[in-house]
Amino acid sequence: MVQSLKIYDTLSRQKKDFQPLNPPFVGMYVCGPTVYGEAHLGHARSAITFDTVFRYLTHLKYRVRYVRNITDVGHLSDEVAGEGEDRIAKRARLEQLEPMEVVQYYTNRYHADMAALNTWPPSIEPRASGHITEQIGMIEAILANGFAYEVNGSVYFDVNKYQEANGSYGELSGRVIDDLMTGTRTLDGQSEKRNPLDFALWKRASPEHLMRWPSPWSEGFPGWHLECSVMGGKYLGTQFDIHGGGMDLMFPHHECEIAQSKASHGEAPVRYWMHNNMITINGQKMGRSLNNFINLHQFFSGDHELLDQAYTPMTIRFFVLQAHYRSTLDFSNEALVAARKGYKKMMNGLLALHKLDYPAEEETLNLKLAQQITQLCDQCYQGMNDDFNTAVTIAALFNLVKRINSFAVNPETIGTVSRATFERMKETFGTFVTEVLGLREERAEDQTTLISALLEMYREAKASKAYDRVDRIRADFRQQGLIIKDTKQGVEWAYEE
Repeated sequence: MVQSLKIYDTLSRQKKDFQPLNPPFVGMYVCGPTVYGEAHLGHARSAITFDTVFRYLTHLKYRVRYVRNITDVGHLSDEVAGEGEDRIAKRARLEQLEPMEVVQYYTNRYHADMAALNTWPPSIEPRASGHITEQIGMIEAILANGFAYEVNGSVYFDVNKYQEANGSYGELSGRVIDDLMTGTRTLDGQSEKRNPLDFALWKRASPEHLMRWPSPWSEGFPGWHLECSVMGGKYLGTQFDIHGGGMDLMFPHHECEIAQSKASHGEAPVRYWMHNNMITINGQKMGRSLNNFINLHQFFSGDHELLDQAYTPMTIRFFVLQAHYRSTLDFSNEALVAARKGYKKMMNGLLALHKLDYPAEEETLNLKLAQQITQLCDQCYQGMNDDFNTAVTIAALFNLVKRINSFAVNPETIGTVSRATFERMKETFGTFVTEVLGLREERAEDQTTLISALLEMYREAKASKAYDRVDRIRADFRQQGLIIKDTKQGVEWAYEE
């Protein structure tokens, strides 16, 4: 029996039955990139995680509106204190470009990387700079409710007043406000604030600041945390089902989102908070100062001193999916080589499955085998229904590959399970590999044509006993990461695992 979908909610610290506000509709908001540099493995993990959530909910027949934003203004260099230079403006100054030129370039690069990873585009992809009017409106509501104050043209959220009224600042991340105060008292450059924990809703632009808009308080720009509260509310409503993002966004970004929403309209914004864990590089946190920062283009090309070789987008996708999204995932060349092998094994299973057909009649049924196949199909759903545990689902799919390969080697045994069992195996394996996990073959169409031609040449060489030519063709296949298989049904090819 397959259980219903459960999601681990970061706020309540427990798995909860998934009950959308307005079934079959589901609203999901995921924090997207700040587009001032190349996408890296951390971006890939978040995108693949929530793409898989999007895919599985769609498979379950939910109608999902998936909103993932583009941050193109307001993300300052010190995101905790809300101080420093705008990251996009800084890149624009260094490269002598317009800020929106930087935004467009890296947005295009991000989209290309996400397409290579076979992530579905979101339903809506709003930009912060396109929602300045709405952000001003939310600030006015927070001010009217007494949870913000204006100083010298900047507007700050009043954490103390919010805490007195709600007592809940820090509830998502588990931070204690007194401890936060102790850790921030000595910070400089916060003289405008009544409290070091107060965060900017609107910042007055300095004379040299490139990105600025008029407002009732000053010519300036919105705070980073505000954009997601505004765009989530605009496109999904003041309360919606799922909010996702990386664990690094839990504090202060998502904590501030909750406070802003409650302060403006008195309601918690989200029913299920989901956070994917971090990726480490050989056991260390990824960072430019450690020289272990690897962007996706470098993974795809192999152009980084920590990489032994290039790794394809599907290898990266499989690497991310083989671990549960809430577990830490450590990169190493050995781990990626193992992921590539696992991906190829899955693709070989898919290739073999497409060639299998059920016989005209059933034979003497092997009830034990049929039960094993049924249980493995159930386990695919059980893994995903247990907080999107792709690791459990992949383990079940690997066990199904063993059954598929057994049928491929001995096709006469296919009829020992019922047609219904066989068809369920085909449907479940194909659906989970391609539609739910989003894995796809990376061969181009012209490569498929070439493979077919070479296989025909191999058959002819073998039939004429031209074994030197046979060996050369086998070697050509191995150079492409493929192998030739002589089976009872004839000559076939597979990925070299």
